[in-house]
Amino acid sequence: MEFLQPPGWARPKGYANGVVARGSTVFVSGMIGWDAEGKFHSSDLVAQVRQALQNSVAVLAEAGALPAHIVRMTWYVIDRQEYLAAQQEIGSAYRDIIGRHFPAMTVVQVAGLMEAAARVEIEVTAVLP
Repeated sequence: MEFLQPPGWARPKGYANGVVARGSTVFVSGMIGWDAEGKFHSSDLVAQVRQALQNSVAVLAEAGALPAHIVRMTWYVIDRQEYLAAQQEIGSAYRDIIGRHFPAMTVVQVAGLMEAAARVEIEVTAVLP
């Protein structure tokens, strides 16, 4: 097993950013909308989605995986109505970063996330060929 730590990122406390397991499956921990130093630059949902997706791609790259290798995503949002109102902008951010690759996906509204400033958290599973 290999734990993934992008260069220059602060080490997470109590979890790994991602894990490569036997069978070339890549599991990416829930990524939120902060930067590599653990700082939020926006409280806007779309901006946080964009950053969370960029963070996910950075962790995937540590395993040699591309967005096209993603097989499953789970999104946790704190406000369903905010998510629905921003779907078009979220879709645009998604296509900019992930492309037109649409894996199995789930979106769940939650009461809150561990980081109080986070509006979204995204988990990714990828399989290398």
